[in-house]
Amino acid sequence: MKPLDDAEIKHILDAKRPHGGGRFVVRTLRVGLQAVLSIAILAGAYYVTESLIASKPDVAKRAPRERVYTIETAPVAHAVHQPTIAAYGQIVAGRTVDLRALVAGTVTGMHPDLRRGATIEAGEVLVTVDDFDYVGALTEAEANLVEAEARLAENRARLVLERDALQRAGEQLAFAVQDRERVAALHERGRVTDRDLEDRQLLVSQREEMVEQRRNTIAIEEARRRQQEAAITRLEWGVRDARRNLEDTALKAPFTGVVLTEAVEIGRVLNANDVALTLYESNSLEARFQLTDRHFGDILADAGTIVGRPVEILWNVGDDPVRSRGTIMRAGAEITASRGGVEVFAAIEPETLTAAIRPGAFVEIRIPGRRLANTVRLPEASVYNRDHVFIVEGERLIRRDVSIVGYDGNAVYVTGALDDGDTVLVTRIAEVGEGLKVRLQAGGTPEAVARGQN
Repeated sequence: MKPLDDAEIKHILDAKRPHGGGRFVVRTLRVGLQAVLSIAILAGAYYVTESLIASKPDVAKRAPRERVYTIETAPVAHAVHQPTIAAYGQIVAGRTVDLRALVAGTVTGMHPDLRRGATIEAGEVLVTVDDFDYVGALTEAEANLVEAEARLAENRARLVLERDALQRAGEQLAFAVQDRERVAALHERGRVTDRDLEDRQLLVSQREEMVEQRRNTIAIEEARRRQQEAAITRLEWGVRDARRNLEDTALKAPFTGVVLTEAVEIGRVLNANDVALTLYESNSLEARFQLTDRHFGDILADAGTIVGRPVEILWNVGDDPVRSRGTIMRAGAEITASRGGVEVFAAIEPETLTAAIRPGAFVEIRIPGRRLANTVRLPEASVYNRDHVFIVEGERLIRRDVSIVGYDGNAVYVTGALDDGDTVLVTRIAEVGEGLKVRLQAGGTPEAVARGQN
């Protein structure tokens, strides 16, 4: 059989295809059928829905009911209150001293407990320095003093001799003068020669010269005595200095304290003024803390000064805090503007100190604040917008305007239109408003709430 060419194949295919008009009719019928089917489905669904709604049984409507809020309240009681100011700070040493080597030398002895944190009693020897040179210096100073005292004794003996000699010379001068006067009287009567009178006058002159020599010698010896006494004074000071240097070879604790740092060992050579250790007084600890400007002003307004204000110091360590008492002694030298307050120091009473507390401990300080007369203490949650509260009258809330005059933890102190015996709403209600209906929570009696706030 002869195979078909391409032209014959195309002719056969074109003969089998429908004409252009037939294709349009088929497409139109298909689209119309789909539209009719969709409309029928929608109409059936609408009919069924309406039938279900129409056949639904009527439900009885419940009348609207007012909502009642269960609340807790606190009683109103006017009194004089004193809030507690809470501050935080650190324990610091009130008295710290760097103990320096008073004399140079090699360390030959140390206290057996000379370690950081050890407690040293007042007067105990901490460090000893080799005292050989200082014993020798004291011996030499004492020998020089004895020698000088012997010279002074010799000088005083010469003074005694010179004074006696002056007395004898004075007596001899008096005799010579009497003899000259007697010879002079005889010379006037011509009974003695001129030579006899001149001899008597020469003798008187010699006696006067001897008296002057004795007097000058006594003056010289007096000057030597004063020089020797000055030398003895200097040597006595030298002896005291040598004795003190010898005593300073033993460095002693000036007070009972705790070793903060130590830098000595046996055999180390210490120079004068080298720091051997640092000691702080164990019974002289202070709490250093910061008071805000407002709290500082409250205390000043109450007492006129912060000095002498009692404080309670709590060191929160372990299950139970360590409690101590103290007194504010002074404020800082300047206002710490960067931290917004005043630095304050409180001395801790020694009888309330414990051996465990040390400088650097972080502590809480509680200070009695300003006395607030005729105020009411309420939970802070009971005050709305910081200017009003709600009291309960019957089953309704009534608004009362108040002013906050103090804070104490989660409580506030207020003044305003409140009477003793009123009960104030404590529970926070987002939809709170005057006239809201409330009922008291079981167990939330005013007395119970009041106990919970104390």
